[in-house]
This record gives sequence, C-alpha cells and structure tokens, in this order.
Amino acid sequence: MKLVSYNIQYGFGSDGRYDLARCAKVVAGADIIALQEVERHWLRSNEDDQPEILSRLLPEYHWVYGPAFDMDASERREGRIVNRRRQFGTMVLSRLPIVWSRLHTLPLRRTVRPLNTRNAALECMIRIPAGPVRVLSLHLAHIAAEERLEQIDYLLAEHRRAPSDGGPWSGADDEPVRNWSNGEPQPENPLAAIWMGDFNMEPGSAEYRRIVGSTPYHRGAAYLDGFVDAAAVASEPAGDFHTHVKTIDGGLTKRRLDHCFVGGMFAGRVRSVSADIGEIASDHFPLRVDIDLETPFATGTGGA
Repeated sequence: MKLVSYNIQYGFGSDGRYDLARCAKVVAGADIIALQEVERHWLRSNEDDQPEILSRLLPEYHWVYGPAFDMDASERREGRIVNRRRQFGTMVLSRLPIVWSRLHTLPLRRTVRPLNTRNAALECMIRIPAGPVRVLSLHLAHIAAEERLEQIDYLLAEHRRAPSDGGPWSGADDEPVRNWSNGEPQPENPLAAIWMGDFNMEPGSAEYRRIVGSTPYHRGAAYLDGFVDAAAVASEPAGDFHTHVKTIDGGLTKRRLDHCFVGGMFAGRVRSVSADIGEIASDHFPLRVDIDLETPFATGTGGA
C-alpha cells in the first residue's frame, strides 16, 4: 500500500502562491494520506473550509479532520448568527473506511516569545487487509525539544495502553433497546500503529531516540509495542533524503523533519521511503512510504 504524509502549509507553496488544488494533486493516488497544517476560515486562505475543499478535490477518500485549536469565526447574516470556527489542525484521508477516530491535543508550554500554538495528533483506526491499524497524523511543537519530548511521552503512553483501553465503546450492550452498538461488533483498538507527520525533529535527536530507542545491540531489533523509522528499515533507501529546506545562519540547510514510524510488527514490511524534493506546493516535501499492509498479521502481533 502507498502512504503519504504532507505538511501542506495551509496551501501556500514555496513560491508564495496559495493553491490547494496542487496540494491535492501531489497526494492523489495514495491509499492513506496524512496531512498537517490544514485550516478552516482564516483570512490568509480566503476563509476557505480547507477540509471540505480537499474532500471535493479527492472524492474517492473517506476523511477525518482534527483541529489542534478552535476559535470563534461566526458571522451575523440577515439577522441570524452563522456559526463558524477558525481551526488549524491535521487530516487523514483513506481509500478504506475510517472506523473510528479521536483527537489528541498535545501538551503545550506557554511562551513569552516566539509565537507558540497548540499541537495535535489525529488518530484513525482503519481495517487494512493485514488487520486493524491505528494511523496517526501529527504535528509536534516547533520551538523546543523539551516540549516535543513531553508530547512524545504522552503519545507513547496512549499507544501502549490502547489494547487494554479498547475502542470508542466496549463490553456487552445491556440496554439493547437503546442500540448503542448500532448493530455493529465491538470496534478494535489494536497495538498495530503507524505515526506520520511533521515531527520538527531530525534523526539522532533526543526526541527521535525517545520514539525508536537507542541503537540496539542486535541491528534491526524491533519491539512489538515500539516503533521503528520506516526510512531506517526500507529496502530501497532514498538518496539525498530530506523533507524541508531552510536558510539557517546564512546557509541553505536540508533537514528531514517529516517521518513515518511504524509499529514493530511492520518492521520487515517497509519496501521504500522517499521524498518528492522537487515539489513546490508547500514549504515541506511530501514523504512517501511503500509498505506491505496486505499480508495478514501473524497471530498475536496485531493486538486487537
């Protein structure tokens, strides 16, 4: 299956032009798409409802949008209030149905300067051919490693207790007349997970090591409840691999800030990882992952 993660910078390209349609063209064709910096009703983007526009540009996908923060943008028209919310967050689109989703608003440190904003991780459970998997589209803090470490610790704790927590509902329905289950079986909350997004960290950093661990004694080691960097285990590593370019201290710096981390059960399934370094639809480059999500999990590894 083809996965893509893309920080679309609310539709503004590296050429300064606002164009959501070209962002949609970049990601079209993937099986699962994780987007960051998607917004609703901002002056800078024509007050567009970007999730709605993207859903129309990509009509073959199921989708969920998760706002990291939410502000009033309502208007009074013809004597009545038109309720609108100014939002900024992440989005997941999938060719397969998104069974359930939830939004994690991540720990935030209040700053004096510079501007800091709330971050979030949108979690979506999808039943892929291999079995149920939780896909997260996330965006971590851009200011300091300390804040990112707090956010990662929160997400790791949520990840490891997922199977024991269960999904949106669990247990036998003792009030069938109320039909809480809507006739559906108890939804899974598996251990199997894939994290994609703009992590604002580079390989080898403290935050990166918090996710993948220190260099193992056995190369290629993978814990069932842990994560591996898809790029580190890809059978076809890309050359000149970076996802962001910025001028820092007068020099042009290439950085890999966007990542895909896969649960230990996927460690041997990643085929290739690459970045489209020629794209100009955003200030980031799209991260593409080709991974076997068709072969069923071995018994006990999916963790429903």
